[in-house]
Amino acid sequence: MDKLSSSESSRTTAHEPQTTWHRVRDSFKRAESPTIPESTSALDIKIEGAENSDGNLNKSLKKRQLQMIALGGCVGSGLFIGSGPALATGGPGALLIGWAVVSSFLYCTMQSLAELAAVFPVSGSFATYSTRFVDPSWGFAIGWNYALFWVIVLPLELVASSMTIQFWQSDINTVVWVAIFYVFILGLNLCGNKGFGEAEFVASVIKVLGVVGFNILAIVLICGGGKSGFIGAKYWYHPGAFSAGFKGVVSVLVTAVYSLAGTELIGLTAAESSGDPSIVLPKAIKQVFWRIMLFYMVTLTMVGFLVPYDSKKLVGHASSDASASPFVIAINAGGIKVLPSIFNVVVLVSLLAIGNSSVYGFSRTILALADQGLAPSIFSYVDRAGRPLAGIALAAFVGLLSFCAASPKQSEVFAWLMALSGLSTLFTWFSVCLAHLRFRWGMQRQGRDLMELPYTALTGWIGSLYSCVCLVVVLCFQFWTALFPLGKQPDAKVFFENYLGAVVVLLFFVGHKIYSRKLNTIVPLDTMDLDTGRRNNDLELVKQENYEKLAAYRAMPWYKKVINFLV
Repeated sequence: MDKLSSSESSRTTAHEPQTTWHRVRDSFKRAESPTIPESTSALDIKIEGAENSDGNLNKSLKKRQLQMIALGGCVGSGLFIGSGPALATGGPGALLIGWAVVSSFLYCTMQSLAELAAVFPVSGSFATYSTRFVDPSWGFAIGWNYALFWVIVLPLELVASSMTIQFWQSDINTVVWVAIFYVFILGLNLCGNKGFGEAEFVASVIKVLGVVGFNILAIVLICGGGKSGFIGAKYWYHPGAFSAGFKGVVSVLVTAVYSLAGTELIGLTAAESSGDPSIVLPKAIKQVFWRIMLFYMVTLTMVGFLVPYDSKKLVGHASSDASASPFVIAINAGGIKVLPSIFNVVVLVSLLAIGNSSVYGFSRTILALADQGLAPSIFSYVDRAGRPLAGIALAAFVGLLSFCAASPKQSEVFAWLMALSGLSTLFTWFSVCLAHLRFRWGMQRQGRDLMELPYTALTGWIGSLYSCVCLVVVLCFQFWTALFPLGKQPDAKVFFENYLGAVVVLLFFVGHKIYSRKLNTIVPLDTMDLDTGRRNNDLELVKQENYEKLAAYRAMPWYKKVINFLV
């Protein structure tokens, strides 16, 4: 009788309609993890860890969201504000050379990432690829360094956003704005990847419109449409194209890398794409070419024409202050009263969007590390709504550092925080290219056909090799400028503020070697796992589709081939 009553009770409860509160409450419960066969080895479990977590993450990011993330995502203070000090340091010529060089190997890096992500759309792609194709200790170091980068970016962007508000000379305390933006960003991430995707889509649209609008206005001002009259190329002659020669160009390279940091974030979205990653992701990553041309090369050319590198306004404010933005300086110089405020809104939206990306990037990276056994298991907690709650919670906790904005030691605190992962972007891009090279070598050693790949990098393995060489050179240049700062005497504090990130990566790498008690853990090419994590394991079908695509491509007229390459 008791059993019957219990059964009836459970059926009644199961059929009771759930309220919104119950649905919200239950969404925070742990999602059911996919079962792993008992015969699976411990090594296979670690390799498959990131893939298994993908079953818990919601695959709801839409094609339009991925395309806009690739086009306008992570465009923020590095371009709108950081380009000001870079212009003052190197001049307009150095500005273009620096961004052109960095953009060239970034494009190759993104093509390598497109190939790997199309084949293996797994969570935490960078750390996972490094662990599988290079070395587990290297994967540990890169994964944690990338996670550190994003978790530190959140408080930095919150403070920068609150300072940007002061452009309108608000009487509201800066800390109040920090609190408002803090709650807003965490709220977006608690909405799952839908909140992240839609926020990034809207922010990217605003940034695209803002940059296109600025470029049109810049042409008008250069041609004499502003109160300064005809400008033309006079600032290229006086004060000149270069302010500090070769060393100035080298200094600009570092700023260019920082401004383009986060472009690789699109790779983390592969596991949460609603469409076929082998189709959607490469198309989205192709947008990076247009992002480089529109946002950086064209726009920075305009900035170099409109603002002289010796302008006192470029260095007269804190680097995170929107009034130091060369964009705002150019608009003000043109005598247009309303547009500086409008463009400042674009800057603010950009900063908040990067803050939103930082929580997403950190939570997904540390989730992948936990699934590979390279981080505490608590960070593998993914709820029924597909949110890696433990990672979001830790990001929220570290985000409280943003309230240091009320402290007179604010700049010193953030300088050292940023130093912890200041070179993260260089190591992350290098890791992507190295993993791609190792993957291609593994394919060759095991006699595998490249036609098994749903997408092959347009720049091939040569592009990855080129990027690796360039990144090592930039790292060496960074060491030089950190040791001998431009216009200053050598200073230990300045050196470690600029190069501590390399020491952190080395400590992570060596620390993992010591902890694992294995010195040689480089993945052998002969036994490299080239299949785990594929969404489509029917290799014959993939080959057939690729041969059909190749035949169709060869039949295209030349102009369609060019369009296909770029779009």
